Amino acid sequence: MRKAGWIALLLSIAGVVAAYRVGDKVFEQLPHVEDEMAYVWQANVFARGRLTAPSPPDVEAMYVPFVVNHNGQRSAKYPPGWPMLLSFGVRLGLRSWVNPLLAGVAIWLTYRLGSKIFSRVIGLLASFLTLTSPFFLVLSGSLDSNPFTLVLSLIFILAWLDTFGLAKPQDVDLRKPIPKWLTVTIAGLSLGLLALTRPLTAVGVGLPFFVHGLVLLIQGKAAVRWRVLAIGGITMALASFFFVWQSGVTGSPFIDPYTLWWSHDRIGFGPGIGINQGGHTLRIGIHDAGIMLSATWQDLFGWKTYSWLFLPFGFVAIRRNRAGWLALSVFASLVCVYVLYWAQVTRYGPRYYYEGLYGLTLVTAAGIAWLAQRTRSGGWRVARVLLLGGLIVALITYDLTVYLPPRFIGIYGLYGVYRDKLTPFQSPEATSHTPALVFVDVGKRFTDYAGLIELEDPWLTTPFIFAQSLDSARDAALARHFPGRQVLYYSPYAARKFYIPPGP
Repeated sequence: MRKAGWIALLLSIAGVVAAYRVGDKVFEQLPHVEDEMAYVWQANVFARGRLTAPSPPDVEAMYVPFVVNHNGQRSAKYPPGWPMLLSFGVRLGLRSWVNPLLAGVAIWLTYRLGSKIFSRVIGLLASFLTLTSPFFLVLSGSLDSNPFTLVLSLIFILAWLDTFGLAKPQDVDLRKPIPKWLTVTIAGLSLGLLALTRPLTAVGVGLPFFVHGLVLLIQGKAAVRWRVLAIGGITMALASFFFVWQSGVTGSPFIDPYTLWWSHDRIGFGPGIGINQGGHTLRIGIHDAGIMLSATWQDLFGWKTYSWLFLPFGFVAIRRNRAGWLALSVFASLVCVYVLYWAQVTRYGPRYYYEGLYGLTLVTAAGIAWLAQRTRSGGWRVARVLLLGGLIVALITYDLTVYLPPRFIGIYGLYGVYRDKLTPFQSPEATSHTPALVFVDVGKRFTDYAGLIELEDPWLTTPFIFAQSLDSARDAALARHFPGRQVLYYSPYAARKFYIPPGP
């Protein structure tokens, strides 16, 4: 058991290093998509101990992606859970390490979950599969919220299993059982914090346990029923701060910041929901789920489209394992729940399903172990194990050498965001004109302007602040609000990128 723990720790450390390398070499430690830009912006606000920042004089010219302006204040449209955690990284100057550290925690917790449900060997194999997963590595290197919510999902299921005694394999040594009051508290807090970070994901993660909880309420003893109710109560109490957050940033607990950016950005079916004519429908939701599932079977382990290869054997392996089915049901529940949402994303992988990743890795590992154990003894068993091991080595090699490199290349510089696009603002020519208001010549990509916001704080007090150049009259009107700043114009396409407009 001690050796297994050390191996799991080494896998976790490897996960931290690998995720940081992806963040450094692939993403260049920069936000690339609107979600990340909004998270980073809100984290900077939280790092100053504030909920919102004042809106700029021209909100269209100085917009930040997915940051809404309401009643003279601006805030990210997203719930506060992830940017709040990220703000601690901002304060400590360790923003780039937050998700890699969470990646390491996720690998360790996957090992613990596998050990509780199956065995230490399966837990280690699932952790290794997680470490080599393109799906896992891409999101762990990003600035998105999913690594945090994956950890919360793992903490929740571990606490739930301990609370209700669903996993007691022989090779897990628990010298001192964890007190039930503690596991109840941890389960409620983790699911409640998940609701404060990704509410619909919290519904998807919690739904299988809600059903299980109903069964326990009907069939369980009084102590078991009280534990179910306590977890639900703690979850709801913490999740209710979602409405406090909405009240703080919009002035009303019932105004969803999502709809302040796009009025169609809602959950459900019907006209006015989503971007399709006639609104979002069940048929569209199922179609989008099919596309994201197809992306899952490619990105999960990087085995071309065959990442599901060992799952059928895993289903056989867990056929009498209630805890195993409960872990796998989280992924299935997320697929079903996100049919309700109109958006379909695969840029960083099918990230709406990410919090159920451990169900797929554990059942895959269980399937591999089941195949290895089919023949009881003799040379045939050795041959079978060698063939199986050779196949797995070949698949992992394909992932690391054939699938992953072009996958990383495909998202490097996504939407034209590159670190070297910030270097012109570090030149002596540029810094000599600070403090400056820089009007950006916006091309075809929104990141021609938005990618530069990395150099700007929410209170517009940095040496450079940025605005889109919309027209000369609006530019002049905006410049009058910043009389102490030199006005510069910048074009990412011109040979001479900076120029100072002539005086009146």
